[in-house]
Amino acid sequence: MMTVVTNQVSLESQLASLMGEYERANNSHDIERVVPFIAEDATYWFSDGSHQGIEEIRSAIEKTFAKILDEVYEVRDLEWPVLTADVAVCRYRFAWTGVVDGEPRSGRGRGTNVIVRRDDRWRMLHEHLSS
Repeated sequence: MMTVVTNQVSLESQLASLMGEYERANNSHDIERVVPFIAEDATYWFSDGSHQGIEEIRSAIEKTFAKILDEVYEVRDLEWPVLTADVAVCRYRFAWTGVVDGEPRSGRGRGTNVIVRRDDRWRMLHEHLSS
């Protein structure tokens, strides 16, 4: 029993660290830093539409980077309702600030990510953000 709990705690710590790296990659506004976190066959659902596959997701994220200047994106209250050696699901609250059309803007909402281990690396298979 202790080994299972220790492994779960270790896995949760590892995945929380991954989410922090993903957050920092997004805050870099460099799509080349973000793409390695995303599975080729991922699906992302944003408030403004759904995107299937890495190329559609790349394009959607690049449009966001171009639209929201100086964006700072923050993940808060991270929870792990599913946590296994190969699949994890996290839910969280997010907040962002930035400049849109020359005006300061901000927003917040909820997020859910499905993360899968492939080729010994964790990748986002699904992301759902809603405000």
